[in-house]
Amino acid sequence: MEARAASAGAFVGSDGGKTTAKKASAHKKTKQPAPQSKLEQLFGFKKEDLTSWSSLVALLNRPTDPASLGIFRCLFGLLMAVDITQERGLSHVDYKYLDGAPVCRFPLFNFLKPLPMDWMYVVYLVMFLGALGIMLGCLYRLSCLMFISTYWYIFFLDKTAWNNHSYLYGLIGFQLALMDGNRYWSLDGLRRPSIRNAHVPLWNYTLLRTQIFIVYFIAGVKKLDADWVEGYSMSYLAHHWLFDPFKVILPVEFVSLVVVHGGGLILDLSAGYLLFFDTTRPYAMVFVTYFHCMNSQLFSIGMFAYAMMATSPLFCYADWPRRFFGRFPAFLRGLLPFTSADPQSSSSCVYHAGSGKGRQPAASKSPKLRFKHKMAAVFTLAYILEQFFLPYSHFITQGYNNWTNGLYGYSWDMMVHSRSHQHVKITYKDGQTGEVGYLNPGVFTQSRRWKDHGDMLKQYATCLSDLLPRYNISEPQIYFDIWVSINERFQQRIFDPRVDIVRADWSPFRPNGWVMPLLVDLSPWRTKFQEIESTLDNQTEIVFIADFPGLHLENFVSEDLGNTSIHLLQGSLNVEIVEEKKNYSLQAGEKIQVPAGAYHRAYTVSEGPSCYMYIYVNTTEAALQQNFTRLLDLQERIRNGTETEPLPLELQPLMSTDDEDGAEVDAIDPVVRLFLKRQRRIKEVKKRREAGVLERLERFAIKKYYAIRRGFLMTAIAVRNLAVGLPPMEQLTQEVAFANMKEPEGEKNQDDRLKDEVAHGEL
Repeated sequence: MEARAASAGAFVGSDGGKTTAKKASAHKKTKQPAPQSKLEQLFGFKKEDLTSWSSLVALLNRPTDPASLGIFRCLFGLLMAVDITQERGLSHVDYKYLDGAPVCRFPLFNFLKPLPMDWMYVVYLVMFLGALGIMLGCLYRLSCLMFISTYWYIFFLDKTAWNNHSYLYGLIGFQLALMDGNRYWSLDGLRRPSIRNAHVPLWNYTLLRTQIFIVYFIAGVKKLDADWVEGYSMSYLAHHWLFDPFKVILPVEFVSLVVVHGGGLILDLSAGYLLFFDTTRPYAMVFVTYFHCMNSQLFSIGMFAYAMMATSPLFCYADWPRRFFGRFPAFLRGLLPFTSADPQSSSSCVYHAGSGKGRQPAASKSPKLRFKHKMAAVFTLAYILEQFFLPYSHFITQGYNNWTNGLYGYSWDMMVHSRSHQHVKITYKDGQTGEVGYLNPGVFTQSRRWKDHGDMLKQYATCLSDLLPRYNISEPQIYFDIWVSINERFQQRIFDPRVDIVRADWSPFRPNGWVMPLLVDLSPWRTKFQEIESTLDNQTEIVFIADFPGLHLENFVSEDLGNTSIHLLQGSLNVEIVEEKKNYSLQAGEKIQVPAGAYHRAYTVSEGPSCYMYIYVNTTEAALQQNFTRLLDLQERIRNGTETEPLPLELQPLMSTDDEDGAEVDAIDPVVRLFLKRQRRIKEVKKRREAGVLERLERFAIKKYYAIRRGFLMTAIAVRNLAVGLPPMEQLTQEVAFANMKEPEGEKNQDDRLKDEVAHGEL
């Protein structure tokens, strides 16, 4: 990229007045350019541009090259078209909405309901066509309207699917609908020469650049949270293979604290600024690209990593595509975007009198500020202020606050909080008979996020109260006992188990009185947790519990969990062994053995919270691992010829060398059969991880092909049903079976690595 005086990364930059290096050189021979101030060199505008409202309006509507915006529009539309088939759910609409089934849903507004199944496919089809139209720049405004109307409908329809990048896609789609994104490399430009290669106002770039800056910077500010700084938010990431190079020279704890948490904090805080300036932009492009490539492997976040990489060139000079495509051979330029550096004028921009920019004479460009120019400036400033305010607006929407503020997904608090759930119990009580019973956690819903959010819990309880009368439960009362650990703290209750959530008061603007406080005063215990865990062997498990005064935990110890004991760390505890009808009092430092295969209750009787831990060994799993170890040793001796004793019939399958992927494991003994299946799975996982780039790409392409194929075939079936009616059931069954066709068995992914964004893989 050629050297330039003003910063292209400025939110209000000086892109509009740029020419090619050749023209600039010719102009320099005739007239020396006026020297630029330091402010103009850094930010691309003069101090005078901010001294009055009219100057600011003129600045935000300054004519700017449309090339970079056009390329971003094309990339965004392409990524959204792919995203619709994946994360938006086109490939599994029928599983997601379960037409006609009794399902509890979690819309933002309770009046929002999904359409009948076939019409939901039409909604997705309209959204896909809108994304395709955005990519091609075809019927641009209509395409944007088609995309954002259906996108936000689906977004508001299910709060459990909310995350930050889905929210970002909707914002960018909304912004593009108001911009002149079809002025460069678009089908609209071919149809309408008046807009082809025409200037766009600078606020188009200002809005997008500021939005991406906010995503990075606010995410960094949110990571100033003590849990992130101290390395508790995403400590599990350090064990991922991507960080193996760091673990060669650093201990895993140091990798977690410095590389994962420290590196993430520094990058988020600095990325927006580094992309801003010419000097630091090349380095920033490398670092953010590497960062997003890593994220694409660490998490199942769909197109987010690629969408963020597509936004990085927006911070470059707006004419970068002309210079980039200008280096291609001449015979290809007919298929490539314009490389001419002479955009034509546009009524959307404000030109200074006598500027003479573009293909039309200067007299045709009015220097006057029109109403639409002023409204564009007002909208730009109002939108930017709103985006800075919204992540901190939780004092208004207090009903959505729990241990964390607001609904996850619009505050840019990405990866700051990780959760684990130890115990979930749903109790119902018949309002007329007093009969008490229990429900399976998650019954009548596909979602899991209701366990962490009071507003969703209220919706879930209300839905259950409407469904349970079908099962002869009148006027049901619903109680939830949910134990959660956030950022490696104690497992503790998040909601009051004594409150009937059906009749509990909830308002979006008032705090929830039935949300239990997070015991942050106990956070220093996490250091002690690590010390205790370091003393345990690989077969011993431990769970740390904190409970409130006056409450108790009822627990059942499985028969598989031998040697289970309760160790009291703080407070006072009464332990009741239900079958024995005995009570035991514990003080800090004391412990008690609890029987397997029986219930017990742990009552907190101290004035403050009690803290204790369960230590147990899964004896069944331990015995199985010992058997596996013996079988592995025996198999090694058989293969290297050192085993001379004859094998009994049940162990003879260990002699088999048939490693064919599809071969059935034939063994009489269930332990031997399980061992052989486990060995085969380990081998398959190892083979997949050691596969070359081409093989990985092939697997990826096959997997995506079958998912996309299903989505479009099911959409075609739905459109046909609406157009001509349902076919005979036998034909419909065959069509759906054809759409459900999967890849060959050998191509299925056997690698069970956890890649989901913690606690938000919903389906």
